[in-house]
Amino acid sequence: MAKGYWLVKSEPSVYPWERLVKEKRTTWDGVRSFEARNNLRAMKKGDLVLFYHSNEGKEVVGLATVSAEATPEKTTDDGEWSVVELTAKKALTKPVTLAQIKAEKKLAGFGLVKKSRLSVVPATEAEVELILALSGTKL
Repeated sequence: MAKGYWLVKSEPSVYPWERLVKEKRTTWDGVRSFEARNNLRAMKKGDLVLFYHSNEGKEVVGLATVSAEATPEKTTDDGEWSVVELTAKKALTKPVTLAQIKAEKKLAGFGLVKKSRLSVVPATEAEVELILALSGTKL
């Protein structure tokens, strides 16, 4: 598996997993939380990223990788915000819902549960492996 592990959230009506698959890669921008921005800045090329549909669906649906590390976001002039580039890796065999994640005791400390409002959260290798097992997905 990759060196680092993350989860990013997107509302399917704004940027769905299927769009990332179609485009193959995207600049992950628009993050306006300092903690989430700092998480973007900590991402390294090759890190594995869980793609989560928020609000509608509330489920982990795919895997991506970090293909370019943080650079300043070009849509702002203040230099406060950063972007990374993500590349689609594969869809999960079956999505893993927020309810499934919350029901799993081993995921009680997962950022998606503990910091539910954050759009970019770190994950551990064990958390990612458990989510992949719940989805029936192999890397």
